[in-house]
Amino acid sequence: MGRGIWVNTVAPGAIDTPGVDIAIGEENAAAVKAQLAAGVPIGRRGRPEEVAAAVAFLASADSSFVLDATLHVNGGENQF
Repeated sequence: MGRGIWVNTVAPGAIDTPGVDIAIGEENAAAVKAQLAAGVPIGRRGRPEEVAAAVAFLASADSSFVLDATLHVNGGENQF
């Protein structure tokens, strides 16, 4: 810590990305997306910009007193 190095992490949950859509395939997309959303307490998958906002916060001066933290961007999935 005396070297000015801050270490924090971002732990994303089920995020709605084109890569996930490709991986699950168009024929299964609706059912799999509904199943993934059902496992998230707020009822939806996250958006990439929500993860980006968490990373931007940790990289900004606004997080200057945040150290050794994991920011869970997962709509509450880690509750279970």
